[in-house]
Amino acid sequence: MSGLTGELALTLAPRGRRTVAVAQRHAGTLQTLRPMYLDDSGQVTYHVVNPGGGCLRGDTYAIDLELEADAHAVVTTQSATKVYRTPDGAAAQDMRIRLGPHSVLEYVPDALILYREATYRQTCTVAMDESASLVLAEIVTPGWSPDGARFRYDELRMRTEIHRGGTLFAVDNLLIEPGRADPSGIGFLDGHTHVGSLTAVDPRIDDALLDEVHALTGTVDGVRSGLTALAGPGFVLRCLGDDTAELAGLFDAVIALLRSRWTGQAPLNLRKY
Repeated sequence: MSGLTGELALTLAPRGRRTVAVAQRHAGTLQTLRPMYLDDSGQVTYHVVNPGGGCLRGDTYAIDLELEADAHAVVTTQSATKVYRTPDGAAAQDMRIRLGPHSVLEYVPDALILYREATYRQTCTVAMDESASLVLAEIVTPGWSPDGARFRYDELRMRTEIHRGGTLFAVDNLLIEPGRADPSGIGFLDGHTHVGSLTAVDPRIDDALLDEVHALTGTVDGVRSGLTALAGPGFVLRCLGDDTAELAGLFDAVIALLRSRWTGQAPLNLRKY
């Protein structure tokens, strides 16, 4: 395990009418629940679990996901990821994703919650075939603090890098440092506490679909959104809000739109609660 707190490697491939795991390895505090099939499409759903209950100083996690040609999967978490105090250190996660031809991955974890004096660094590197389909979602929220202050964590650093067809396609960097400067002002979080990002890459994304996604962003009160088209068939939706459920609701609506257009599947219903 090379000193990692938790490690998970999962390779998925179609077998018959279903996508199944053809290779799986886990060590430390990362593992998965039994696979689920939420409809008759053959798409598999995996829940990543951290029995440790949260991340502390020095915790390091590695997740490796590979979808072979024509594999279809949803990957989520069992619950929110909680990062507690990391004095004089940081918790970190590195995720690597490889998507084969015509594979489909929807990565939709629960919220990331950072508590007082937490530092968290995350990298996600995607290498995907030009025919593959990718949806990545992330919601970040500050945790409860005894003094009631909204931003008591020290640092959040997240980097997502997507390579498509062997070429760098998109890079998304997010850096929030409440320990150095209040992020709630104009030009940053603009008075909000929560930030969410949804990235989609698929050869079927066009201007008409972007217009439909943009129309959805005005349907949730209290959420401010910005939609950016990538230099190719993809987009990034960045949202600001004050309620996890509101951000998640908007992301659910966008993902439901994509599923209906691309595969004819019903909205994603993970039924965790």
